[in-house]
This record gives sequence, structure tokens and C-alpha cells, in this order.
Amino acid sequence: MPIRVRFAPSPTGDLHVGGARTALFNWLMARKTGGKFVLRVEDTDGARNTAEAAAGILKGMRWLGLDWDEGPEVGGDCGPYFQSQRKDIYDAYFKKLEDAGRVYAEENGAMRFKFSRTAITVHDLVCGDVTFAPTEEPDMTIRRPDGSYIFHFVNVVDDIEMRISHVIRGEDHLSNTWKHIDLFNAFGATPPTYAHIPLILNPDGTKMSKRDEGSAIEHSYMNAGFLPAAVFNYLCLLGWTPKAAGEKLSRQELVMLFDAEEIHSSNAKFDMKKALWFNAQYLRELNAEELLRLAKPFLTAKGLQWSDDAMAAAAVHSVREKVSLLTELPEWVHYFFREDFPFEADVVAKLKAKPENGGLLKAAADLLGQSTEWTEPSVHDAVEAAAKSFSVKPGAMMPLLRFALSGQSRGPGVTTIAHLIGKEKTLARIQRALGAALGE
Repeated sequence: MPIRVRFAPSPTGDLHVGGARTALFNWLMARKTGGKFVLRVEDTDGARNTAEAAAGILKGMRWLGLDWDEGPEVGGDCGPYFQSQRKDIYDAYFKKLEDAGRVYAEENGAMRFKFSRTAITVHDLVCGDVTFAPTEEPDMTIRRPDGSYIFHFVNVVDDIEMRISHVIRGEDHLSNTWKHIDLFNAFGATPPTYAHIPLILNPDGTKMSKRDEGSAIEHSYMNAGFLPAAVFNYLCLLGWTPKAAGEKLSRQELVMLFDAEEIHSSNAKFDMKKALWFNAQYLRELNAEELLRLAKPFLTAKGLQWSDDAMAAAAVHSVREKVSLLTELPEWVHYFFREDFPFEADVVAKLKAKPENGGLLKAAADLLGQSTEWTEPSVHDAVEAAAKSFSVKPGAMMPLLRFALSGQSRGPGVTTIAHLIGKEKTLARIQRALGAALGE
């Protein structure tokens, strides 16, 4: 039987980390085995499900690169892929149980499924064999008085109809799996192979909820300036340790290494610092053009504009070692794109404390103004000559010039800033600093 796995989210809110990690493991299994990854939307709860949430889940999955072989927007042979459109299928399966004498009506019109009252063993790739003793639990409601069906029933019917071979889902579903197997048996169908993956916990050991830091894919990652590849890589390591030399692994490597039987049975702890570390590693690998393309929405959102893409790309690339998120870039490079940048007050105070600083800046401006060419080496030579004329080390000039050219005390090398903004702006900014900040 070919491998067929599925991700079946309920559209009640944004795609969250737990759901994304479940989708990711299913996707990895499908890609590793050459199988099919099915996306179906479990939207039978009309009171809580929204079209906006469904669209958000699809958006988050596409951002992560979790393409599906069958499902919404793609189609397939086992549709419809929204449960709200499958009532006729459910009615037909309900009739099978009715004909077999496995359902009965409550006084209020709800329909219950008669449990077999036998021991049921779940053969689980992660948790091992888990046997549930004959239950004393009341029979399970599978259809409400209004004719709508309960999650457990439609979940099983869809897995049968969609020929799902493996179900990888959260460990919190394990306690209900015996009910699903009882239904599979009642339909005369072979249950899929299960793999119940560990829960994701907060750093303090509590179960991660939709309100916790790092839980929502769109808010915590897409809008926060993470790269999809970094988030993909990090989520893979929440509950699974690939047999590899390092942690930073490409999508292709993760596909090749994936084995559901190697997923941990113990819960995984979420670590935002580790997620940020991964993102920083991936950011530093981007070339200048690609980094600018990804940074552009975050730069323009802060009102930064430019006409020279080459300069802008070089500017963002010059600080790639200093940031962990795309959202951090504007505060590191804003002065490349504007002449009205503010001067940091504490830096101004330090510069004013040394009367000779004004003279040093003027000397640098004079020698920079004499440069016939404008390259990083020529800028460096001019600064060195200005320092020598005052009998100070070139290192003493750099903080002054960085402040004059950017208004702040951190950033890329002074020669890089000067080279990228050009001679005219470099000289004008030094004059502005002398006047506005140092009062000269």
C-alpha cells in the first residue's frame, strides 16, 4: 500500500507551532517515501470555524514550504477536502453502522455508537504498543440532534475514504485512538499505522497554548522577520534528533534523514533563543540581493525608500552578522536611506566631553574632500592621514565618523558606510554632525 499521510487542521485560528510541526512530520514522511501528503480541513464546527482561519492555515503552510499533493486549491481523487462538503459521504457511512446495529438514538435525537467493549491495542511507531482495556465509558455520540457529525466519526470516515496509511498527530490524541480503531473495525476497514508525537511545552514545562510566545506561525514568525527555512529546520528538532553531525540541516537533508520511528516519546521544550539562533545562521548565508528582497517589506514598512538597489542590497548585507531577524534591519540601516536620522543622545554627550573631537572631524572632512577617487581603501587612507595629522591612532577617528555618518555608535565599518552613501553625503553628514551635535 502506498504511503498516504494527512494533515487535518480545524480552522478555528491561526496555524500554530504544534499544528505546523505535525504537518511538517507528515510532509517529511511523504517526501521521504515518495508518498502523498493530503491536506483536509476539518470544518464541521460551524460555530467556531471561519474561512479566514482556513485561509490563514493554508498561507502559513505555503510560507513554510509544506506543499500538499491533494487538498484545497490543489484537488485530487478523494475530495471534497473540506469536511463541511462531505455530508453525503458521512450519511452513507452512518447507514453502514445503522444496518450493522452499531448505533442507537438518545431521547434528544443524538446518535451513539456502540463500543465493542473489547481490549484494543494501538500499534504506535513512537509510543510502542498501547493496550486499552475494555471500556466502561458510555457509548460515543457520533451524530448530533441537528444531523451534524462528531469529530471522531468523520475523522475515521475520511481516513478510510482518503486511503490514509499513516496518521502522525499529537500525543494528546492517543487516548482517543482506541475509539477510532473501534470504528475502523466496525466498518471492516484496516486502521492506519499511528505515530503520536510528543507535545510542545513552554520553557517552564507547561503545555504551549495559542497565546504563548512563539505559538502562532503568522504572528510569531512570518510577521516577525523569520526565514521559512530556519523555522522549518527548528521545528524539525522539536521532538526529533536527526542522525547528522550538526543541527543546521537543509530541507533535502531532513527529508533524507527522516524516520518516524526515531521521533522522541518525551515532550519537546520550545526555545525562542534557539529559534533566533537558527534564523541568524540562515540570514548570514543569504547573498545581498536575496537579503534585500526579503527585507524590503520590513524596510518600506518603516518608511525607508531607495532608487539604487545595489546600494540598498550592500547596505543590508553589511549588517547581516549583527541581526537575527529581518525586522531588526531597519534600525541598523535606516541612515543609509535618509539624511534626517537622529543622533543618539548618549553618544553626543561623550563626543562633547572631548573638545578635540570637533577638530578631528574637520580634519577628516578636509582630507576626504581631497580624495579623487571614492573607494573603501581611499576612504581608509584619508581617515588614516587625518588621524596622523593629530597624532592619534586611526581607531580613535572611527567612532567619531560612525556617529557623524549614522548618528549611532554601532553598525558596519565606517569605510563601508562612507563608500555606500558617496562622497557628497559623507561630507554633508560630517558638517551636520559638527553643527547639530557638537555645536561647531
